[in-house]
Amino acid sequence: MPVTVKNILANIPAELPDELFEEMLSGSKFRMERIVSRGHHSPEGFWYDQNENEWVILLQGSAGLSFEGKEKPVVLHPGDCLLIYRRRRHRVEWTDPDQDTIWLAVYFE
Repeated sequence: MPVTVKNILANIPAELPDELFEEMLSGSKFRMERIVSRGHHSPEGFWYDQNENEWVILLQGSAGLSFEGKEKPVVLHPGDCLLIYRRRRHRVEWTDPDQDTIWLAVYFE
């Protein structure tokens, strides 16, 4: 089997009208995605309410996440990671408009 090296910070389109979601790895009970945001945020009034747990690490850029019932957004910088438990309503308030915000998200039961 060949060894393939990929760079998670590379191959990002110049134009990014929508967030980019790319599956990097998956198994029977998990999947890992690279997410690239460039000033993107959740639509007004929209909340993620997932059936899976999500562990996320911010690799580049910055972002603000809001959680239902929490007054202030959680601000993430490179290297910050957090676990979002299933059914925990959350939304992306903002991502850095001047650079790519690159996330690695692992979804699992």
